[in-house]
Amino acid sequence: MLAVVAAAFLFNLGQGVLRPSMPLYLQHVFGATYRMVTLIPMVFGAGKWLASLPTGYLLDRLGRRRLMVGGLLLIAGCDVASVMVAAYGAFLVCRALAGIGWAMFGTVATTTMVDTSARRRARRVSVLLMSETGGLLLGSAAGGWMYQGLGAASPFGFEAACMVTGAMLVAGWATAPLARPAPPPSGVRRELGAVLRTRGVLRMGVTNAALTAVQTGVVVFLFPLYLLNRVHLTPGAVGLLVSLSVLGRLLALWLAGGIADRARRQRVLPIGLLAYAALLASVTFLAHPIALGLWSLALGSAAGFVGPLPTAIIGDVVAPAQHGSAIGWLRTMTDTGQIVGPLVLGALADAGDLATAFLAGAAVLVATAWPGGRGASTRAAATGS
Repeated sequence: MLAVVAAAFLFNLGQGVLRPSMPLYLQHVFGATYRMVTLIPMVFGAGKWLASLPTGYLLDRLGRRRLMVGGLLLIAGCDVASVMVAAYGAFLVCRALAGIGWAMFGTVATTTMVDTSARRRARRVSVLLMSETGGLLLGSAAGGWMYQGLGAASPFGFEAACMVTGAMLVAGWATAPLARPAPPPSGVRRELGAVLRTRGVLRMGVTNAALTAVQTGVVVFLFPLYLLNRVHLTPGAVGLLVSLSVLGRLLALWLAGGIADRARRQRVLPIGLLAYAALLASVTFLAHPIALGLWSLALGSAAGFVGPLPTAIIGDVVAPAQHGSAIGWLRTMTDTGQIVGPLVLGALADAGDLATAFLAGAAVLVATAWPGGRGASTRAAATGS
């Protein structure tokens, strides 16, 4: 497990460096509009969407270590190619292939954490997300300065080095026997159908899709541009404020991981979604860097609090033998949010105003939370502790 957590940290350290610098790179090299910027997470999500469900089905058939190493090396190759291409379309292809690599690593890593007792499941998922968030925190803080001081291509080279190092760690990982039965020799459709008929699975998939749509479409890609274009901060200051969001997420993940009781997990999720929506809707009323820094910290805290809950709830309600397929499907729904969210929210920002995209993201979170609160008690009683 330690090798997986360490590789996840390195993976997200590289991703964190790209987080504040990617929109700046796109504007500098390609003269990108808001819509062009938000196409990047869309194609990245499309690559993940294609690979997540097959990875979940095949992870115990082809080998977890092999899939994770292959995914990390694929991302490294795409990073090198990204700075060598001169056309925006070719850059999009590179990021889509990187998304496939992300799915190969992320689906296997998440399933490894879900394969544990119900009481420890939220904590294990939180530990994985905390390692990811720790990498994002350090990377986001350094990304703007690296872009400004070492050149526009330096964040891509740094991420490639992180991926290669992570692949070396995972290659030496000795997989322990799983404390769960092997999946039955049924087809993909039959196994997935059994997962989708489980109470609560569809609901958590929609929730994760909404969270990812808002996170990638607004917080990751449009928030840095708001700070740069509206508040007129330097790239280094943009990276610092983005890192505050990641710091808030890291702190909240520890709290969310402590929600060990299944019923509590399902009751607090709608509350967290509504708090996240309120914070997001009020961002564009702020212009002072200190206020924006505090809001960035609060946004990250709200996202971190709700982040691990859908995955833990999926692990609660799905049979252990079906965890691989269930996580693969959950990742696919998450990737759907990453495709649709940035596409729609980027178009709203271009057609109207950045505030429109922030308000639309808040509305999506409210719509997701509203029906969740009414059925929480029923689902909790059905699943039991």
